Order: sequence, then C-alpha cells, then structure tokens
Amino acid sequence: MADSDSSTEKATSNQVTIAYFILVHRFPEQFKRLFKALYHPENYYLVHLDKKTSIDIYDDIKGFLTDFPSTYILESENVVWGGYSMVQAELNGMNYLLNLNLTWDFFINLSGQDYPLKSQDIIREYLTQNKGNNFIKIVDQLAVRPETMNRIENHFVETENGFSSITYKRAYLKDVIPYIGGQWMILTRECCEFICNSGEAQKYEDYYANTLIADESFFQTVLMNTSFDGVLINDDKRAIIWIPDGDIKLRPKTFTKDDVQFLLEGDNLFARKFDDNIDNNVIDKLEKYLYKPFNEVELTTKYASR
Repeated sequence: MADSDSSTEKATSNQVTIAYFILVHRFPEQFKRLFKALYHPENYYLVHLDKKTSIDIYDDIKGFLTDFPSTYILESENVVWGGYSMVQAELNGMNYLLNLNLTWDFFINLSGQDYPLKSQDIIREYLTQNKGNNFIKIVDQLAVRPETMNRIENHFVETENGFSSITYKRAYLKDVIPYIGGQWMILTRECCEFICNSGEAQKYEDYYANTLIADESFFQTVLMNTSFDGVLINDDKRAIIWIPDGDIKLRPKTFTKDDVQFLLEGDNLFARKFDDNIDNNVIDKLEKYLYKPFNEVELTTKYASR
C-alpha cells in the first residue's frame, strides 16, 4: 500500500489513468475479487472502510492491499444509508485523491459489491475516447421524480444509525433547480477539482447536509446550477435492475447467473450489485467476457447458462 506523500507520477501508456474510490463495509473476499479485476498498475485506488466495519475485516483488507502499489486507505467515516455522510465520504475521497499530487484523469466510485463488466484496458480505452466527458445520471427532480421532493423540502438530522424522528418543512435554495439521478459516477479530474476547490459547492453542502438520500442528488444539483461548463452525459455506465423494496421503494436487485445476458448487453462498464452468499457463480460467468470488446460479445441464453 502506497504512502500518502507520493510524488507526481505519469502513466506510461497513451490511455487515461483512473482514480477509483471504493466504499466497503463487509464481504472482504468479494472485495478482493473485485479489486483484482479492477487493478491496473497505472491506476490509483482509494478504499474507504466504513467505521462500522469490524476490526478483523479492516485488518484483512489493509493487509491484502499491501501487495498492490498505488493503493490507499481513507480515514473512515460513519456512513449512514440515506445520510449526507455518504456525500461527505465521496467528497473526502475526491479531495484525498486530488491532494496526492498524482496524475489521473477520471474519478470512478464503486461499492464493494460492484463488479466490472470489462477489463481495465477496455475501460481505459473507452474513457480515453471519451476524455473530457462526465458520466452521471441526471434528471430534473421536480419534473421527473416529484415523489422524491420530500427528501430535500424537509429538514432531516442524521444520527449515528439513521435519522432523528423530528423533521420540518423548509424553503429550498433560492433560484436553484433540484436534480436527481444516482450515487454512481465517472467524473473528470477537472470536474472533481471544480466541486472541491471552486467554492461554489459550499452552499449546496450546507443545505444538503440535512436532506435525505443526498448522494443521489447533491452532485447533480451542484453541476447543473453552477458555472461548471464540462460535458455531462446522462449515463452512469452501470448495469442495475431496480426492484421494489417496501418503504425504500426501490433497491438494486442482487444479480444471479440468470442475469448474465442482461449484464452483457449494451455498453455498461460496471454492474451492481452482487452477493456471493446468494450466487457465487455469476461473477465466474462474467469473467469470461471481461476481455471481449463490446462489439464482439455474441451472447445467447444457451451460451450464457454454461
């Protein structure tokens, strides 16, 4: 594992360099499998282990990463589902990677239950061809998802394990259009620098600190309402199937081998989510296709089920 005072480095190939930020709190063996599929010596990797992670898992993963250069562990944040703490962890990760004084072109966030659908060479080549583009799901929140407006029109207080039961209505930010999309993104270095260093994000940080599920709307709202002039593509390059789940309304389906055909269709770069306790074979099947370019994947139900 690298030290945090690394000097400026330059990639030796013509492909872009990626800085990965991976959020982990359980399933260490599954994380290791993800990490090995993601690892490329010209990339950088920052891992955030939730404060709720057991010391055994923390030590296991920390020891595992010592074998891989250009890897770092971020100081742990207590991340609460739906809380601003998720956004804070992301901002901390961006700042950490920027302050390392390393040469990287794209920031990609992942969870420990994600998995790439293509090899790093293919992903890096894809992003090289899309240099300057930012990939993040973005829609007008009021126009497209009005049922979620309560998340930002009410004042929420995050606690150690959830939220206070006391909420109240408040006025939204003046002359700001709220946007929503998802937590997952592929952002250029320039975009990360704008978010972290321009100062324009501060009023959004102050407001969204007391909203619900801010990780699905904070970055979208900042980038669409400020002077940021980079290219935003309404696509996070993730294969996800959303299914109903009680009060949460929607959650990502846990993939099984029956989903392989869906996962290999289109041009997604990553997928979520996976759980080896539910199906530990689906990733084995996906690994066969990691090095096949998008236009060379010829998949049938029969072939996928082998």
